[in-house]
Amino acid sequence: MNPCVHTPGVTSVGIGTNHLDGNTRLCTSTAAEALKESFGCDGQPGSYDDIDHADVIALFGHNVAETQPVQWMRVLDRLESGDPPRLVCVDPRLTQVARQAAVHLAPRVGTNVALLNALLHEIIRADRVDHDYIAAHTVGFDELASQVAECTPRWAAGICDVPAALIGEAAELLGTADRLLSTVLQGVYQSHQATAAAVQINNLHLIRGMLGRPGAGVLQMNGQPTAQNTRECGADGDLPGFRNWQNDSHVADLARVWNVEPKSIPHYAPPTHAMQMFRYAEQGSIGMLWISGTNPAVSLPELSRIRSILAQDRLFVVVQDLFLTETAQLADVVLPAATWGEKTGTLTNADRTVHLSDKAVEPPGEARADLDIFFDYAARMDFRDKDGGPLITWHDPESAFEAWKRCSAGRPCDYTGLTYDKLRGKSGIQWPCDEKAPDGTPRLYTDGITWAHPDVCESYGKDLVTGATEEVVEYRSLNPDGKAMIRAAAYLPPHEGPDEQYPFQLTTGRTLYHFHTRTKTARAPQLNAAAPDVWVEASASDADTLGLGEGDLVEVTTRRGALRGRLRVTDIRPGLLFVPFHYGYWDTKAGHGPDGDTPGRAANETTVTDWDPASKQPLFKTAAAALHLVERGDGRSAPAPTTTASAPSPPGAVPATTGGTSALATQMGDASRDPEEGAQ
Repeated sequence: MNPCVHTPGVTSVGIGTNHLDGNTRLCTSTAAEALKESFGCDGQPGSYDDIDHADVIALFGHNVAETQPVQWMRVLDRLESGDPPRLVCVDPRLTQVARQAAVHLAPRVGTNVALLNALLHEIIRADRVDHDYIAAHTVGFDELASQVAECTPRWAAGICDVPAALIGEAAELLGTADRLLSTVLQGVYQSHQATAAAVQINNLHLIRGMLGRPGAGVLQMNGQPTAQNTRECGADGDLPGFRNWQNDSHVADLARVWNVEPKSIPHYAPPTHAMQMFRYAEQGSIGMLWISGTNPAVSLPELSRIRSILAQDRLFVVVQDLFLTETAQLADVVLPAATWGEKTGTLTNADRTVHLSDKAVEPPGEARADLDIFFDYAARMDFRDKDGGPLITWHDPESAFEAWKRCSAGRPCDYTGLTYDKLRGKSGIQWPCDEKAPDGTPRLYTDGITWAHPDVCESYGKDLVTGATEEVVEYRSLNPDGKAMIRAAAYLPPHEGPDEQYPFQLTTGRTLYHFHTRTKTARAPQLNAAAPDVWVEASASDADTLGLGEGDLVEVTTRRGALRGRLRVTDIRPGLLFVPFHYGYWDTKAGHGPDGDTPGRAANETTVTDWDPASKQPLFKTAAAALHLVERGDGRSAPAPTTTASAPSPPGAVPATTGGTSALATQMGDASRDPEEGAQ
């Protein structure tokens, strides 16, 4: 919750380190980076209310039916209305979203940029762009047009293994929408060229002028509400309040808020991201890790490496969590923490809506609220400001919230118009909320771009290929007036591709019935019964080729490790395997795990240590893998849900790569025709 994030940010000043990161790094750091690259600032342009107004909703790598089921119900309500939107779904699995879509594109994993460049090519070729908006509010359009000039649907079809005609259908919908809403999640953020791909989705809205009005917006989504709080409060690679660590005036302003010297705020280099922290711990230059509310022994890639790092004698590990997770079992000290109903605090949804959660019950035993733990630590360390007073001057959730308001004042995420009493009277209020907008702000950029000017922007940007930080001089020369930035990107092949030894691609993801590493959802009997154990999804054609069937025990191997699970034969695209990432080892029997007699069941035993160069988000969807039979299922079924994207494939199902001929294709004509044929 918000104050709990704000306090460690201040504490890092007391310690004097920029080694501070949030679990958001694994989830939506790409969302933050993409928004900064396009708009100079984090913060969602759109609103959940846009679902109620859009005439086309495009979901890019976002299985909203399983990751945000409440929002999916809202979409379903629209689909059943008298004016239903048309859906474009980009997902290699036949999700419930794909089943409802007018167009379903199931690209080869790691080819998102190629697909998006082809969509942009078609929209520009057909001149379905808002030239007035581009001229008034953006820079960089000519570079984009040049970059995608040769990226025809036929070209992309050869890379993505998606029919060119389907790409043309999707471009037709995106290019003719009056109110286009795009949503983005892990199918983009955790895949190859993550930030580059997410930026192209922003580009789509910028060239069409689809921002700042009901139904026209982009939602670079979060996997959980408090991901937004880590970003606002500077626990995800930035300074609090969306300040720019490269801007001396921003550092000085934050120093004034905290009453410290600017030099005490570490800003000599980019803040250290989680994957780099683990590398430093592996090398010995970090001697202590404090892990709060996240479970890297299950959630980070290449788990054998992560376990070896956490188990080092020279590394002192503190884990602050609700349960004795796999990570806590490797800790030197475990601090029992209270859960959400046992403490008070605010949280902020992806669309900037701030909510207040009041304590319902007292925490059990010795468990304490995270904020109280951080208060105790700061007091024992005796952190002081520049005048010798206490560095942390707040003492409870509400006073911490008031301190955060002072920190956010005048910044994009301005909370100064909010109070606990005001939040109790409404079902959430969207920031910025200040004197100019006392009731909050439903949408950003209604009158142009507001936070991209070189003097106020949160970031000067990064090279989308190398991740190198760009400098203010470069930024100012490109964007002196603070407009939105249209940033082009060329498609690059994934770092690891299928070969003779590892002929499949492996992707990981979520299921409706569990959240993250199951430390809470697996303790809910109904949820656990719905999806009690890991499974492996493969297409019917691949299963037939290998002589495998539903319920067979199979082993997935990569260059990093292996896992075992029962096979579910689904309508996933051929050549791709899917494994849910939720399953670790805290609830398994002795001998069934990474240190036992058989391979483990955690998906991240197999994933690669690699991350997006710009957002530093780990890549969980790019591994090359092999699939082998361990034992026959003898009539058993995989422990996978049948009501989700994991539904069994019916006999004669159409592979997800083709998607059949949609109703829209029938209306438009021959689905095999390249949309550019005959174009003038």
